[in-house]
Amino acid sequence: MCGRYAASRRPEDLAGIFGIEKWEPEETLEPDYNVAPTKEVLAVLDRVLKDVADPRPVRQLRRLKWGLVPSWSKTPEGGARMINARAETVHEKPSYRRAFSSRRCILPADGYYEWVTGKEERDLEVEGRKKRPRKQPYFVTPADGSVFAMAGLYEFWRDRTLPDDHPQAWWVTCSVITTEAESDPLAVSPADGPHALAEIHPRMPLMLTPDRWDAWLDPARTDVGELRELLAPPPSGLMRAYPVGTAVSNVRNNGPELLKELAAPEEGTLF
Repeated sequence: MCGRYAASRRPEDLAGIFGIEKWEPEETLEPDYNVAPTKEVLAVLDRVLKDVADPRPVRQLRRLKWGLVPSWSKTPEGGARMINARAETVHEKPSYRRAFSSRRCILPADGYYEWVTGKEERDLEVEGRKKRPRKQPYFVTPADGSVFAMAGLYEFWRDRTLPDDHPQAWWVTCSVITTEAESDPLAVSPADGPHALAEIHPRMPLMLTPDRWDAWLDPARTDVGELRELLAPPPSGLMRAYPVGTAVSNVRNNGPELLKELAAPEEGTLF
């Protein structure tokens, strides 16, 4: 799954990476090293501009809220639960299939966090003596330092309780698409830790390699079969994972120090 990630790249950097044609200062966000559900996030999407004669989709950097609210929802409360969409079923689930057809985006990240229960904790759990879980967070990121381009969906929701000219009359929300975690060896793994992403968690965000970006973002592509082919997992061996401090477990903590690699898992959380 994806329940927390880091996104520190500046809009001007993302513009160069993704070929952004349009982004507004009010759409930008400060670097966030502890992105959590319901937060606003930056997304790359292709969409026709309003009040412009040119019908060509324009690549934009937009600010969305993480937690998809389907257009047909009566209230937005369910968005907090819809942060992830499974690649295997996204094309058929009522909450996602319309967005999958024509409202796809990329959520740029440095990488994502995942928590692993330490070996000693697991042993206690097996023995029935486990009281309070203590988990070691790991940060998963491309080994070459490139952007982690997560496949996503976005949707528009109209709050009918507000007038048309109200700034919060429209919500634009998103979900991260996840896939089965890789079982092949990581490009770089800690000596005393997991050696494959599947050892950390059975699911992972679906990372799109650059050769798929244009096709994924193109709203004119609506064939379900072709789109599902784009959801194939990326080549193995692209990622590294390393332990970070448990401070990231508190969403109120934020800053580049959360990405600092530990020499070994924290005491009591050995893998």
